[in-house]
Amino acid sequence: MRVLVVGAGVVGLTCAVRLREAGYDAHVLARDLPPETTSAVAAALWYPYRALPQDKVTAWARTSYEVFATLAAEEPAAGVLMRWGTELLRVAGSEPWWRAAVPQVVTADEVPEGYAAGWRLPAPVADTSTYLPWLVTRLESLGGTVTRTWLGGLPTEGVVVNCSGLAARALTGDESLRPVRGQVVYLAQVGLTEWLLEQSDERALTYVVPRESDVVVGGTAEEGSYDPRPDPQVAEEILGRARALLPELKAAEVRGHRVGLRPARPEVRLEAVPHADGGPGGVVHCYGHGGAGVTLSWGCADEVVAEVRRLAG
Repeated sequence: MRVLVVGAGVVGLTCAVRLREAGYDAHVLARDLPPETTSAVAAALWYPYRALPQDKVTAWARTSYEVFATLAAEEPAAGVLMRWGTELLRVAGSEPWWRAAVPQVVTADEVPEGYAAGWRLPAPVADTSTYLPWLVTRLESLGGTVTRTWLGGLPTEGVVVNCSGLAARALTGDESLRPVRGQVVYLAQVGLTEWLLEQSDERALTYVVPRESDVVVGGTAEEGSYDPRPDPQVAEEILGRARALLPELKAAEVRGHRVGLRPARPEVRLEAVPHADGGPGGVVHCYGHGGAGVTLSWGCADEVVAEVRRLAG
């Protein structure tokens, strides 16, 4: 059976791969090709950020964690590494709500002045400049395609999987879907091997994510902003916060600046609905992953396959 996947970000590509593996004739249609998507901007540290509901997100994230750990061990071409790192906490508390998604979380022995505690865990980091092309190659090796096209609306025939991210607001009329603007700075790699996260300020969170050849530093969380242009002043603020926590970054050359618009809504929408005319097939919606598209991708893809199977009878 032919399945059209709308959207070529990490969620759409992963869904198409899983559908192909399950025997469906899946192909991707998208306005933006993978390097142009928000996924390409992401630091792509596994972390359930800005995504609900907690029970489903934990389950999807656990599945994705397991897949990424396997890729890190067995598929070096995928560009996935397992990195230890620390989340710093201003106030000590219990374990994170997503604790069941990971094999281990330990208490940080030492934290910088001004912080009460920290969690440490090994987490996958996907270099999207490598990982997204790897997903495309994997899809093509299975017979799938990625085609650039502009859609005025979702296809109304057959089985459609809607992974259009923020564009779903226009394609479905979902006004609960809103952008959360994230700005990042790319630095030269200076030997950093551990990630760091601090999000006590919800609008000006700090994260440092080392990849093989560079370091992604963020960030921002500006609700409702569609502005794709990096702000030089904001970039300096981001670097100031990161360098205060990791002074070794002061020597790192700035390689570039980018902005991504996270597709956020009160809850991830993953559900199957019939076509409006009652015809065969239907639409499986899979969007609204906030800042956790990579983190939830494989778990959501497995559920999408199950929903497609149900639609297909």
